[in-house]
Amino acid sequence: MSKSLPKRSEDYSLWYNELVKRAGLAENSAVRGCMVIKPYGYAIWEKMQRTLDDMFKRTGHENAYFPLFVPKSLFEAEEKNAEGFAKECAVVTHYRLQTDPDRPGKLRVDPNAKLEEELIVRPTSEAIIWSTYKGWIQSYRDLPLLINQWANVVRWEMRTRLFLRTAEFLWQEGHTAHATEGEAVAETRQMLDVYAQFAEEWMALPVIKGVKTENERFAGAVDTYCIEGLMQDGKALQAGTSHFLGQNFAKAFDVQFQTKEGGLEYVWGTSWGVSTRLMGALVMAHSDDEGLVLPPKLAPIQVVIVPIYKTGQLDEVMERIRPMQMGLIERGISVKVDDRDTERPGFKFAEWELKGVPVRIAVGLRDLEAGTVEVARRDTKEKMTVPLADIVNSVDLLLADIQQNIYQRALRFRETHTTRVESYEEFKQVLDTTAGFVLAHYDGTSETEERIKEETKATIRCLALNEPDEDGVCMLTGKPSVRRAYFARAY
Repeated sequence: MSKSLPKRSEDYSLWYNELVKRAGLAENSAVRGCMVIKPYGYAIWEKMQRTLDDMFKRTGHENAYFPLFVPKSLFEAEEKNAEGFAKECAVVTHYRLQTDPDRPGKLRVDPNAKLEEELIVRPTSEAIIWSTYKGWIQSYRDLPLLINQWANVVRWEMRTRLFLRTAEFLWQEGHTAHATEGEAVAETRQMLDVYAQFAEEWMALPVIKGVKTENERFAGAVDTYCIEGLMQDGKALQAGTSHFLGQNFAKAFDVQFQTKEGGLEYVWGTSWGVSTRLMGALVMAHSDDEGLVLPPKLAPIQVVIVPIYKTGQLDEVMERIRPMQMGLIERGISVKVDDRDTERPGFKFAEWELKGVPVRIAVGLRDLEAGTVEVARRDTKEKMTVPLADIVNSVDLLLADIQQNIYQRALRFRETHTTRVESYEEFKQVLDTTAGFVLAHYDGTSETEERIKEETKATIRCLALNEPDEDGVCMLTGKPSVRRAYFARAY
């Protein structure tokens, strides 16, 4: 099955697209630019969603749901946000269809059903949520307001790629309101830490935490914080963002509160989100030429058991397998027994390898009589013989080891593909050869940032929070610089 996958080294983009389809994660839909997330892919997203939702609730947030449509007058209230998303908006102008008199059996838009005010299909929900908060927030007693929404959004895209960039995608968006600037900044940083923890501990994806430059900042934000991961082709991928909105949206929607002292002040806001783009990061950061490599914590199936048998032996083998299956399930491990009699073991091995199942157990009567089973791990393809009596403990430990090994492998890749440069020529050479993150001085101006982007297609991914100040000179202009930025070509 997986032998026909394109090679990463030959065509990374084609390899990615084919893998997403053949592994059963997603496919293109009848709607241009939109995707169908298939059951196996959605099972991974559900695990992501469940884990993140628990993390949000542990930090005091509650879920709510807001309308898909935003009246244009609300959408344009915060000017920078509206301007930033204007070119990506889908707009509803009519509310009814009618039979087309010129084409029997077909429909047309009813010209008499034009809306009095156009409705924007949400590209993000700040406008509709902050207009709602105006009615929810009256006093300091109503703060902080910590709300999260799981939803779909639409950003009209002409060039799409499954999970990474589609016209409609799934995400969560947190929107919080606070009494002070300090509380709002602390919330912004806290949620960035939540995202980083999820990426590293569940996705096995090492990330750089940082703040965006003004050029890359979310429209309407005072500051945008981000986590940046590195994919195996040396390109960066923004995996999550957390925005400090200041009082911009509160002022745009007149959201004020009475202070303890009796005064009236505008609230301070944040918004933060991750999307199904994380699915793309999961595929690109870990997978190989044989298929998916999934970290056990997010794998829908953590262990697949493949019975090996001759004609007439299946029932006996299955009877011996069931205690092992139940022991793994009782340990909290998700197990699939592939007892299909329509496929040979070799086909099954290749299929589950393509789907990235972390552990495969092959069980035959000869193994059972010897009191052992063959265990194969997906990340290293190593096979081992394990005593049947110790299989549950062994698999449990093996899953933890695979999770850690996948993370360490990604971390080593990032370390070997992070380069510090001093000159612009060296910068361009690294981008074209080693690729990855390039740490370089720049003079902090938007003009220099834009020129570098135009000439090299590399952007400033972030100013890393843990990167110390360092006096130097801009690699392009020679002007003074006080710190290095993380540059990369990116998705």
